[in-house]
Amino acid sequence: MVRTIPEQPRFANGAERTVWEALVAQCGPDDLLVAGQRVTDHRKDFELDVVLALADGGVVCLEVKGGEITHDGTGWSTPSRRIDPVNQVRDAKYALRRYVDEDPRWGSRGRVRWAHLVVLPHTELPADFALPECPRWSVVDRTELGGIVDAARTALRRQESPNRPATAEDVDVLVHILAGRGLPQRDVVARALEHSDTADQLTEAQAMILRVARLVPRIEVRGGAGSGKTHLACEQARRLAQDGQRVALLCYSHGLASYLRRLVAGWPSRHRPAYVGEFHELGLRWGADEAPVDAAEHPQFYERDLPAQMTTLAEGLAPGQRFDAVVVDEAQDFADEWWTPLLAALTDPENGGLSVFSDEGQRVFERGTASRGGGPPVPLVPLVLDTNLRNTKQIAEAFGPLAGERMRLHGAEGPAVRFVARTGDDVLEAADDAVDALLEAGWRPEDVALLTTGSRHPEQVERQADGHEAYWESFWDAEQVFYGHVLGFKGLERAAVVLALNSEVDAPRLRERLYVGLSRAREELVVCGDPAVVRAVGGQALARRLGC
Repeated sequence: MVRTIPEQPRFANGAERTVWEALVAQCGPDDLLVAGQRVTDHRKDFELDVVLALADGGVVCLEVKGGEITHDGTGWSTPSRRIDPVNQVRDAKYALRRYVDEDPRWGSRGRVRWAHLVVLPHTELPADFALPECPRWSVVDRTELGGIVDAARTALRRQESPNRPATAEDVDVLVHILAGRGLPQRDVVARALEHSDTADQLTEAQAMILRVARLVPRIEVRGGAGSGKTHLACEQARRLAQDGQRVALLCYSHGLASYLRRLVAGWPSRHRPAYVGEFHELGLRWGADEAPVDAAEHPQFYERDLPAQMTTLAEGLAPGQRFDAVVVDEAQDFADEWWTPLLAALTDPENGGLSVFSDEGQRVFERGTASRGGGPPVPLVPLVLDTNLRNTKQIAEAFGPLAGERMRLHGAEGPAVRFVARTGDDVLEAADDAVDALLEAGWRPEDVALLTTGSRHPEQVERQADGHEAYWESFWDAEQVFYGHVLGFKGLERAAVVLALNSEVDAPRLRERLYVGLSRAREELVVCGDPAVVRAVGGQALARRLGC
């Protein structure tokens, strides 16, 4: 069968279909037929009814005129109007030939033979028909449709052109040229940006919950991953600051604090909170002791010693140093003793503003752990976010069994979550391969993160050698994939995430780590690990959704 563009053409009328079917029946497999080819040059727009490229001849442009066609010695006509099929097809042929010759893919091939035909599938011409601009061999009438391809070859030969005959290779190149060049292909970044814009709109609409609670000074906003909690925490801090209040916006992790500071830096000064960052950094600002070098071996420093110092310091703050309101994101990870200095730092400790944003499913420390009871020791009005906005439906469905509460999924459609079954040291190797595949698929380095649930990736270890600040700067580096651990990535996200399940099945808080890791991807998620670990942590429901 002859190649055709498009595969299933649509015709303006029955005459064009008749001519097309005659051509299809007579062409060979190396030839090409194009229906309704449009071309534009500096003068006008053209449309060719049919372009025929013969692998053993050249390119012939056809103008089809059905119905009753006459010529009165001065011009062509249908019963209703004047037409000019010869100039029409000739001008279009030259425009298309220039386009092909100028395409870099044609290169130094040189010009092949081009010709044009007027085809009258309903009209019979006299044998002695001739016009100065239209010899008999350049017109095909209804009696000649059975030999229309032979007529095309004759037209090519009668041109007496110095140009060479076309070859099958020429026709192959022509196929690519007519398809265009430099065209956008499947663009994962464009899709992600569109989905992100939509999610931003939905999240902004969700801020209505803050308007409803405007007269309530103390609230707790609960919601699962992807529900927009961090956005709402920032929006709450911005609105309170805009109203003239002195606000502190706090979180537990260094990575999230880095993100919050970057975000707030872009706001007008009158909208910025007075403090943005981690809890313990606030204590250092007040004059608390630095953490001991071996702080990891003395957890009581952060659990008890530091908050005790901060409480004393908060009670001695001058009025201008106190806060009218405190906003806490990822509050489920705050120690019980941390709330005391925060409340003491309020201008009105009894009634001052306190907005808490939390997700029990992402708790770093299990409820019941010493000093980790689960919330501030004051009454809060609970507000619940039950809609996932940030993740694609496929990703949100995948981590659904770990989320605790069932959420409505309003994210966009996306690719299926992929699971790569590996064990031991092969997990990180598979994760590296998955990152390479994402980059080859069109994702930019700034769109991709590789997160581990167990030991850190060697690239993360190397970057952290320069200190926390330098490491988190790499999160914003558009030229680099980000490498991190799920526990440091809470509240953050990437368009595409590779999650390396390199933890042992008995690792502490593995369920929470898995939930956080699976929910960090907005658009595309690849999971590398042992299916047995997935089943042990999340059961058969999670294994089915991950495809392992």
